[in-house]
Amino acid sequence: MKFDVVRKNFFEPLYYKRAGSPRLDYWKILEKTQYYSLERLKEIQWQRLQALWEFVWKYNEFYQRRFADAGLTKKSLQSPDDISKLPVLTKAEVRAHTSQMISFPFSREKLHHFKTGGSTGRALDLFVTEKCSELRNACARRHDRWTGWEPGQPIAAAWGNPELPVTPKKKIINSLVQPYIYLDTMAVSEASVTRFILEWKKTGPTLLFGHAHSLFVLAQYLERMKLSAPHPVGILSTSMMLLPHERAKIEKVFGCRVIDRYGCEEVSLIGCECRKHEGMHMNIEHLVIEFLREDGSSAGVGEPGEIVVTDLMNHAMPFIRYRVEDVAAFLGQPCSCGRGLPLMEKVQGRVADFLIKKDGTRVAGISLIENTLTRIPGIDQMQIIQESLGCFRLNVVPGKGYGLDSANALRGYFEDLFGHDVVVNLCQTTKIQPEKSGKYRFSVCRVS
Repeated sequence: MKFDVVRKNFFEPLYYKRAGSPRLDYWKILEKTQYYSLERLKEIQWQRLQALWEFVWKYNEFYQRRFADAGLTKKSLQSPDDISKLPVLTKAEVRAHTSQMISFPFSREKLHHFKTGGSTGRALDLFVTEKCSELRNACARRHDRWTGWEPGQPIAAAWGNPELPVTPKKKIINSLVQPYIYLDTMAVSEASVTRFILEWKKTGPTLLFGHAHSLFVLAQYLERMKLSAPHPVGILSTSMMLLPHERAKIEKVFGCRVIDRYGCEEVSLIGCECRKHEGMHMNIEHLVIEFLREDGSSAGVGEPGEIVVTDLMNHAMPFIRYRVEDVAAFLGQPCSCGRGLPLMEKVQGRVADFLIKKDGTRVAGISLIENTLTRIPGIDQMQIIQESLGCFRLNVVPGKGYGLDSANALRGYFEDLFGHDVVVNLCQTTKIQPEKSGKYRFSVCRVS
């Protein structure tokens, strides 16, 4: 533990100072602002929104044309509520206008370029400055500490295609600045889990981090293999929805509560639980987060709505009123932890992962997963794929007690819900395959 302090107070500051990074200085600011009042945080948010508005009218032709076409002028944003006048940005528009979205003071070649994981089938190209990337990392660091982890302490990660330290320089950074050990979720086996746990014992991570389902799979392996699970001080679940039965299994095996975090690559961190687990604190210093009904009006407190986000930090490629394609709800009450950051409910699912009835009614696929796993015996895991309005494929990983009665109950459940004329094909499998990113999708709607 003594060397953790050396990392935090010597090697890490030295590394970021030599790199010219603002990460640590900005992180220290964020540690203070999280306890500001909501009113003061909204003032910071409004100041940054005004700065972004001024910037795009000077330097971003894409938004100048976009706003002018919507009948807006530079004077149209006079209060925070005026953001509702701005058009909503879709993923399709980002794909079609990626180059035009880059503000002209910036050279595309000098920006950080990365892609989304493409969980909806098509990836997006994204561009940010080095400073914006570091400000995002500082914010993530603040939320990492909510788990009980402290800077300088090693981290264990269950992640797909991890970037392992290969060069001498990266190995030194991993050892002296921020040690990581990885379980590659693209190749999980009893052998890889055994190696991961042995490395854990040598390194001593205090934080377990990973995709929600990957953490669940790791917990299953440890339980099945009867391996003694390590007990970190914190567990951080991210990148996909954390199902209640998965949370319960992870917490049981590791003897530690899970902190769930939500974000997307386009705008980075959106919300995160604290140790009170009363909702997800929204990152309003960096973002304006809206919850909209289908008609575009604001959803009420506790009412599910589509998440629309304005990134206040990325001026190089602004995302203004960006439709994330997830659904959640705003909570009206503050958290008992004392932070001024407002709360949202857990994400209910991707818009693309809502299934559709023949009358147009949408059904949260994640809710169907929860209901069937808790009501019908013998199902370890399941994936729902809606091929068309009248056809479903259910990929089922059978467990103890799964048989003809379970299969009939499962088919009957979907017929009762979607109509007795729908076709429900049950496909038994040994595992739900992850996507190339390492994430898992349990509900996939292919109805256009």
